[in-house]
Amino acid sequence: MPFMPLTKNEGSALPVLSRVRDGTRWVFLTLVGVACVGGILVGALTIACLRNHANNLASGKLGLVPEAGSATLFEYQDLCRQHMAAKSLFSRVEGATDTSRVSSVSSQFSDAAQPSPSSHSSTPSWCEEPAQSNMDISTGHMILAYMEDHLKNKDRLLKEWEALCSYQAEPSTVSMAQNENNMKKNRCPGSVPYDHSRVKLKAEINPSRTDYINASTIIEHDPRMPAYIATQGPLSHTISDFWQMVWENGCTVIVMMTALVEDGEKQCDRYWPDEGSSLYHIYEVNLVSEHIWCNDFLVRSFYLKNVQTQETRTLTQFHFLSWPAQGIPNSTRPLLDFRRKVNKCYRGRSCPIIVHCSDGTGRTGTYILIDMVLNRMAKGVKEIDIAATLEHIRDQRPGMVRTKDQFEFALTAVAEEVNAILKALPQ
Repeated sequence: MPFMPLTKNEGSALPVLSRVRDGTRWVFLTLVGVACVGGILVGALTIACLRNHANNLASGKLGLVPEAGSATLFEYQDLCRQHMAAKSLFSRVEGATDTSRVSSVSSQFSDAAQPSPSSHSSTPSWCEEPAQSNMDISTGHMILAYMEDHLKNKDRLLKEWEALCSYQAEPSTVSMAQNENNMKKNRCPGSVPYDHSRVKLKAEINPSRTDYINASTIIEHDPRMPAYIATQGPLSHTISDFWQMVWENGCTVIVMMTALVEDGEKQCDRYWPDEGSSLYHIYEVNLVSEHIWCNDFLVRSFYLKNVQTQETRTLTQFHFLSWPAQGIPNSTRPLLDFRRKVNKCYRGRSCPIIVHCSDGTGRTGTYILIDMVLNRMAKGVKEIDIAATLEHIRDQRPGMVRTKDQFEFALTAVAEEVNAILKALPQ
């Protein structure tokens, strides 16, 4: 067949087809891009609305405001868990921002793999670790046999409690706590510090120009270095006093043994921000992260800044949820696990641990009694007298361990922990 040259029109057909195809592709990609951007905007708006709604619900229901209503202990626990679960959802969406906040607090703990900050962990890894102790086997068995006999012999227990109730500390004056200007700083008039063991603030820094706070130093053996500060749950007008005490005593660990509101009654005012930061006089408190480690307690991490000196510090609050104001926990195991976590964070520090409930005596005293006795055992002390230890604590703050049930709970907790230590020791 002879060669037929293309005409001008025929030669231009292919380029025209190519341009049409490129134009269609560009239009398609543009539509896809617009759809993606629109989807992202809608998603972001939805998340923002949900977060705002969740935060509003949380601050009203968690007992974080005075109008919290009549939430019971169990409702309070459940709402705390819901609050933390909501925060966990948003932290996953926000990604890197919350991850950076979480890492700063996770690094404070050395318990192997850590769960996400707001995740549920019904069996945290640290609960499975054997208790560390220098207690020898023979001493452990002697102590355990004594504790078990003590708990079985109810008459003996009752007589010991009656003797404790008749014990009178010397000295026992409380004149500063009953001073007219200081009375308004006491949550309960009957739960106040002795003059000789009260914590003293620097009056020149305090807004009310007073050195008084309802708090007591608890010495274990070294008068120069208190092991604990037992205090009441802060009132709305003593929150700045509380943070001044934390700052001036160099404290890094706070143990909170009460819900904020229980059965419609306020047990403690919220002394930390629900998120972000709050300024209490010259102390700026920034909430770094919140963890729900198990069903029984929360862990919060704070940055504390003195805005006058520009110094900053970090501290950790352990908030136990399962101890009702009236009564004792159903089991000692959650509290013992809680104590182990507190001590892992505190290990190696030389500052006092701040312990508070509502009035700073019942639950506070019971926790300190259990912790002090078990710490002595862990150091290899061969003679342990829990009643004498309680008298020693009551010498420094009146009313510590309010009821016979709390005293019996302390005995049970010690016996159970000794048993756990014995099981972990080489036989």
